[in-house]
Amino acid sequence: MNPSSLALPHVAQLHAYTPGLQPTEAGWVKLNTNECPYPPSPRVAEALRREIGEDGASLRLYPNPKSGPLRAAVAKLHGLREENVVIGNGSDDILNLLVRAFVGCRAGSPDPAASSDATTAGSGDPALHQAAGFTLPSYSLYPVLVAIQDGRTDVIEFDRAMRLPLEKIAGSEARAFFLTSPNAPTGVGFANADLERAAASFRGLLVVDEAYAPFARENAVPLLARFPNLVVVRTLSKAYALAGIRVGYALAHPGIIDVLDRVRDSYNVSRLSQAAALAALGDQPYYDGVIAKVCATRDRCVRDLLDRRGWRTYDSQANFIFTEPKDARGATGLDVAKAAYSFLYSRKVLVRHFPSHALTAPFLRISVGTDAEMAALSDSLDAWQKAPVQNA
Repeated sequence: MNPSSLALPHVAQLHAYTPGLQPTEAGWVKLNTNECPYPPSPRVAEALRREIGEDGASLRLYPNPKSGPLRAAVAKLHGLREENVVIGNGSDDILNLLVRAFVGCRAGSPDPAASSDATTAGSGDPALHQAAGFTLPSYSLYPVLVAIQDGRTDVIEFDRAMRLPLEKIAGSEARAFFLTSPNAPTGVGFANADLERAAASFRGLLVVDEAYAPFARENAVPLLARFPNLVVVRTLSKAYALAGIRVGYALAHPGIIDVLDRVRDSYNVSRLSQAAALAALGDQPYYDGVIAKVCATRDRCVRDLLDRRGWRTYDSQANFIFTEPKDARGATGLDVAKAAYSFLYSRKVLVRHFPSHALTAPFLRISVGTDAEMAALSDSLDAWQKAPVQNA
């Protein structure tokens, strides 16, 4: 017998999340996973050394089970109370907890309240009320997490204008709706006025995934006081340069935080991760400088792509850029994007291509690197546009 045949049927059919390539050898210009191009605050390394100590004896002890001091620091940062905060092993852990707690599985019995509402909603399918909703394109982990739960999805498609589909979100019968703002992979940010309308009109839990909010013009945190159905999810992987440490958090009504605490692992964030995150949050001036540098580089690159190359490029409020390459003949499309990606790869420049959706297929997503890395990217794009194969 093949032991894997014992897996639950829906797990056996599962397609796992595909992360960006992580090369192990040196020499790559890595602009494919939206990591911070600059190191974390020097206080982080100091805090890690203190936590480990001379003999590492502290590592034999479990971490603070609720990440209590870190919750307090996050609450202070956002002007909230500790009961409004839960800490996760990266924001992906938080998203997983939200799906686990609020999204039903297909085999589960329908929620009685949802069943009574089904006829008025006109869906005829009470199980839809236990679904997870999200826009497309957005973070490709969402459908994976729902599939692990054997749940249902309610997908709302963007068009190329990338305007928030407020009426469709309001009409969604999902239990929880996940919305990336700024959007991934386009980098488009959504105004608080629109997020407020979404929170007011949607009947379920509205999860605003703000992984890239430090680079944006607005964020949804001020809306929490008025909308108990709103959850804001953040990560320290991007602006705080701690992708390797894995710390994220959610901000929400205390009742929602209590639910997430019931389903999370008792020791879900390590001692070293808590120490590093505390040190990072304690050096906000350092990170203000990092964010300013990233945004300045981003904006220069966007202007170059728009003005010099004439490529359609979304107005990014994140630490990445979504652009539609044109070859030497002015052509665009899936094959052109593939050609540009492959040429960059051949020169050891990594970007990201999402070919499986019509909106994203003609585009490349480019993480903002250092000025030197972006110059290497620009030189490689110049070479691609001049390559003989492009003029055939």
